[in-house]
Amino acid sequence: MARPADATAVEVELKLALPASLAADPAALAARIAAVPALARRKLTQQAVYSIYYDSPAQALWQQRAALRLRRVGAAGQAQWLQTLKTDGGGDSALSQRGEWEMPVAGPALELGRLAHSPWPALDPDGVLAAALQPCFVTDFERRCWSVRLPGGSRVAVALDIGSITAGECRAPIAELELELLEGPAEALFVLARRIARSVPLLPLAASKAERGFALRSAGQGPGRPQAVPARPVALSPALCLPAIARRTLGEMFLQLSANLHALQQRPELAAQEPEFVHQARVGWRRFHSLYRLLRPGLPAPALPCWAALKPMLDALGALRDLDVARRHTLPPLARAFAADAPERQRAWQDLQRVLEQAAADAQQALHQALQNPAVGQLLLAWVQWLAGIDAASPPPDAPAAWPPKPTRRWLRRRIRRLAERLDAALDQAADGSLDAQHRARILAKRLRYGSQALAPLLPERQRRAHALSWQDNLGAARDVAQAVSLADRLGAAPELVAFLRGVLVGRAQR
Repeated sequence: MARPADATAVEVELKLALPASLAADPAALAARIAAVPALARRKLTQQAVYSIYYDSPAQALWQQRAALRLRRVGAAGQAQWLQTLKTDGGGDSALSQRGEWEMPVAGPALELGRLAHSPWPALDPDGVLAAALQPCFVTDFERRCWSVRLPGGSRVAVALDIGSITAGECRAPIAELELELLEGPAEALFVLARRIARSVPLLPLAASKAERGFALRSAGQGPGRPQAVPARPVALSPALCLPAIARRTLGEMFLQLSANLHALQQRPELAAQEPEFVHQARVGWRRFHSLYRLLRPGLPAPALPCWAALKPMLDALGALRDLDVARRHTLPPLARAFAADAPERQRAWQDLQRVLEQAAADAQQALHQALQNPAVGQLLLAWVQWLAGIDAASPPPDAPAAWPPKPTRRWLRRRIRRLAERLDAALDQAADGSLDAQHRARILAKRLRYGSQALAPLLPERQRRAHALSWQDNLGAARDVAQAVSLADRLGAAPELVAFLRGVLVGRAQR
């Protein structure tokens, strides 16, 4: 948001994504947001905003987590041009704190000399970057703004941005709220966001417009398909205390969950066209939930807000993933063994495929409906706030959070060791071929894998090994067949087809 000339500040901002379906009617969406009691009767301003983002062909500036743009604010005949340099605050959260240096310029041309008292000289000490700068992508949106003063004196600027990002031939929508802190503590952003989220479906949005623009540009230079957000390694130092470890690791897992949910919210067709988004959203949740369980005994109070409100969405993700695995991976290799040249069996197989496709369509619709529920956004917003405040919370008595880093590492290693012992016991129980026992062992194997991978820099070599991985894969293959049997039976497949799949399952369990 625009600041006075040559402003230097730390921009504290909370970004929230809106469903693309609501953004189809910007006026109606603005009216819906303006009706929120906290914004009612506040003056609304509206302006067109057009921005050009610059970098070198190798994205040397973005690799230093900085962004440079020229922005035109207002109608073409009365426009003001602003030059802005932003630096990253080091976080991957919807709550961001970034350095910002903004100043008016004469027109649509960079004036890099005006950035002498910003980080620019350190970013480009020899002038090579300046010589290589070129436009990379543009954003074009309509911005509606309200200024809100909250009880206690805090002031927050609320901006509703509706428009698009364009990089070459690629285009992505912009449909978001930005809440910028003008005065007061960061808590004021969450207070206001919670009030808006009661009536408008929102999702926390960690990626800035610049980040999404560079991702769009990269996609346009590659295969052109949208890419789901996978798990990413986290840099952990042995000097960190437990709350800092939790904030970094759980924050990365929450980012994986929320980024993929955002893509599915903005483009519902991805649930059918790109199943990896569903898979990565589900993996993000499982990693987050698993590591939270591992760390919870030592974490500061209060506990993470209950996730009951996510159940419809998580159920839809699980159902859709199970259907995708069955119809795309598990069943196709078995088709010939069952049907061969028998017409009746071929028809039975085709009937099962049809009902699986319909069930997947129903699950996609259920996921879309769940992401429109304001309760989902409210809970995810509470998690962002919990993660942001975890370092400042009081530790429980005798928890490793209150200890120096070395005892904290010992505590973490002990937690991983106990989980490995539970897995060993579960594998012994699963040796008799019981599917329930195998499923419990598989879940423990996943929990051990997620925990040991997330905490790998703090663990000794023997605990870094993914020794649970092969067991997890073997047990997972059996579980996939069991799930296909369950789906076929529940969806009314021909009895001989269900019997065939059960035979396959028994055969694999005996290996």
